[in-house]
Amino acid sequence: MAERARQCKPLAAECFVKPSCQAQESDRICHLTPWDIAMLSLHHIQKGLLFQKPKTLVDQHHFIQNLLEKLKHSLSLALFHFYPLSGRLVTHKTEDPSSYTIFVDCSNSRGARFIHATLDMTISDILSPVDVPPIVNSFFDLHKAVNHDGHTMPLLSIKVTELVDGVFIGCTMNHNIADGTSYWTVFLL
Repeated sequence: MAERARQCKPLAAECFVKPSCQAQESDRICHLTPWDIAMLSLHHIQKGLLFQKPKTLVDQHHFIQNLLEKLKHSLSLALFHFYPLSGRLVTHKTEDPSSYTIFVDCSNSRGARFIHATLDMTISDILSPVDVPPIVNSFFDLHKAVNHDGHTMPLLSIKVTELVDGVFIGCTMNHNIADGTSYWTVFLL
């Protein structure tokens, strides 16, 4: 397996996805609650789904391209309803009175990051070991990022890793924007 991990191909594509159309509310800023502020030093939420490719595929390239386009389109539709996920954190400082305000700005952002990568591994290479192989960490963009990093990094990133016989969809979301329950609502939408 270590040999296969070294054969990782470079990223095939990276782009940013914005909401399908702009909701009227998305021009407004979203203030963080005191509870959100307390969570700035925590890590992002990351979960993934592993799927087997159809065994009767004739044209794998067409299958993957079709899957990627559908996922990007679905993401843009979900971001219409959950538009803060396409924003960035902003800290605003005032002098009189002296204060700091942290909020989500959706109008000045590139959107949610979407990455397609390929890896010369099989599903069995991932599921067979007793412990989770370290390569699985690479299935998530922003692995080890903390919520405060949302000032410079996307608040939501989807990474689709194409395996020899499967597809892993890794989702990393800033914990200041959503909790675990709402995470699955967005991710499975």
